[in-house]
Amino acid sequence: MFIIGNFIRALAEVINIGLTLFMWIIIAHAILSWVRPDPYNPIVRFINQVTEPLLYQIRRRIPSAFGGIDFAPMIVLLGVVFLRVFLVDSLMRLSMMLL
Repeated sequence: MFIIGNFIRALAEVINIGLTLFMWIIIAHAILSWVRPDPYNPIVRFINQVTEPLLYQIRRRIPSAFGGIDFAPMIVLLGVVFLRVFLVDSLMRLSMMLL
């Protein structure tokens, strides 16, 4: 059983790292939205390609009657924090029970 426990723990760590990385990319996207970066910069293009599909889906569902403030990055960040606390911690606890 310890092999399955170690596998679940490794999976939880990989998910945690991926969610943390995505959280920082969302933060970078929000900061870049305050300035006008070069849209042809490869880093800016990467950040936009990674974040815009999810942010677009949230923007479609949330009314923009809040004075022009974009709450989509904040909602995504809350979702990432929720997944880190719920999913990663649950997988870690499950892996500890199997060890």
